[in-house]
Amino acid sequence: MSVQLVIAEKPSVARSIAAVIGATEKQNGYWQGGGYLVSWCIGHLVSFAEAGQYDEKYCKWKYEDLPILPQPWQFIVPDEKKQQFEIVRSLLNRPDVDSVTAATDAGREGELIFRFRLPNGRLHETL
Repeated sequence: MSVQLVIAEKPSVARSIAAVIGATEKQNGYWQGGGYLVSWCIGHLVSFAEAGQYDEKYCKWKYEDLPILPQPWQFIVPDEKKQQFEIVRSLLNRPDVDSVTAATDAGREGELIFRFRLPNGRLHETL
């Protein structure tokens, strides 16, 4: 049976969505039931690496070093968000997940929170 994964921006929103769609079984980092999995991102689960992480010379900003355009861009998962990141990653890679719904806030930040949740995720081509 295929399921739909819904990714919210924060746990309280995920809990409300789960209640409405019948995903009433609480798991570690997500809710499930009724053909749905509902998880959350805790804000930005993933962010860009700081300039100094690419090269030590960028630790001290100099006008002549600008613009800093690393290839490829590196993504960082903060330690306090690694557990939820791994939960979202595992849900995205479940073979029974056939669609993903972004339930983050409308607007630029909500979209970034959803899009950055898993660079190189299995379903990136279907979004």
